Amino acid sequence: MIQSATHFLLSTIFSLLTMVFLLRFMMQILKTSFYNPIGQIVIALTDFAVKPARRYIPSWKKNDLSTLVLAFAAQFLLHLTLLGLSGFPFAVADVPVWPSILGLSLLGVIRTVFDIFFYALILHVILSWVNPHSPIAPVLHSLARPILDPIQRIIPSMGGIDFSPMIAILLLQMLNVSVLNHLARSMASML
Repeated sequence: MIQSATHFLLSTIFSLLTMVFLLRFMMQILKTSFYNPIGQIVIALTDFAVKPARRYIPSWKKNDLSTLVLAFAAQFLLHLTLLGLSGFPFAVADVPVWPSILGLSLLGVIRTVFDIFFYALILHVILSWVNPHSPIAPVLHSLARPILDPIQRIIPSMGGIDFSPMIAILLLQMLNVSVLNHLARSMASML
């Protein structure tokens, strides 16, 4: 019981850390303003690691790669810690476990990106009904655009109703459940 509570606590902490690092990276890529409540929270939660990491991890085409590397490192530490707590014999494992751990970490980052898009879409839709002029609406709009724009080009709004968020949510969940879960199970079976 204590082990499962520890697994849950570590998974939650490292997943949230991965999410804020990726949110900072995505907001930079999408050129979203950080002068809003979400941007200020993301900066406050990630500056402790991003500022020192910037000294060692160079930017690429004006994009701060330190946040992306830190998100991957958080997932790597999560998988490494969970395996260590479950008593995995790293020293005597007959199969090289590092490629599987690296693969699971990469899948964790990809799954978190999907989660950010999913939650941004849900919140974007809810805010468009309730309070479209909220201070966080521009952030949600810019996070939802990369997913919604291609769908809206194929399926325009019908009768004033935009079905693209529903289609985007279904596609994200299908990819998450079918592709990413299958890849995660196959990599975890190699451990």
